[in-house]
Amino acid sequence: MFLFALVGCAVCDIDDPGREYLGAAYVADPLGEGVAPDSDPLVRDDAFDCVTFVETSLAGGDVQKLNKIRYKGGVVDFVNRNHFIETDWLANNADLVTDVTEQYGDVSVRHVVIDKQSWLRAVHGIDSDFAPVAVDLNYIPYEQVAGINVTKPMIVLFISGQFEKSGKIGTDLAVRHMGFLLPGGVLRHASSQYGRVMDVDFYQYARARAENKNNLGIMLVEVK
Repeated sequence: MFLFALVGCAVCDIDDPGREYLGAAYVADPLGEGVAPDSDPLVRDDAFDCVTFVETSLAGGDVQKLNKIRYKGGVVDFVNRNHFIETDWLANNADLVTDVTEQYGDVSVRHVVIDKQSWLRAVHGIDSDFAPVAVDLNYIPYEQVAGINVTKPMIVLFISGQFEKSGKIGTDLAVRHMGFLLPGGVLRHASSQYGRVMDVDFYQYARARAENKNNLGIMLVEVK
């Protein structure tokens, strides 16, 4: 996949989420509860994965605001964390964000069933009583993405088809990456490929993802 960093991207501060973190390192799963089973800190500003970059940017780096975004009801606990964007994060942050995908193109629907109980057991060895949750996610197929032009920053979710590793982790997944789509076609995200938070050309990035036929399209989420 070939990405091209943008130089001198000028967006006014009020519409510039996460700018202060540009260049910070990419680290998978950098945040936790400070205690087992995830003893990583509650907040940091030097390293992010794609989800914690968006979350920390939305919270302005404030740990109390961040906890409300990362945990259902703001109650800090590993099992209570919004682990799954599809069924936890979007629903539990409905006061903060809303799906606006239909406003930007003709949508298709990705049906996904998140089995958190199976995932907790398979990946973390934790028993729980979560029932599987099904949700339909709107997305704009990649062949339509070239026509998208936002006038204010949006959270962009990158949607895939059936998750090929679901047997190993105990559940399907649909959201495989996230970041901010900025006016002018700029994607600001924490890139695992390049190891840092960076700005890239959104349209080039989308075309590269579309080369994998299991990658379906994007979902746009507005910050209220």
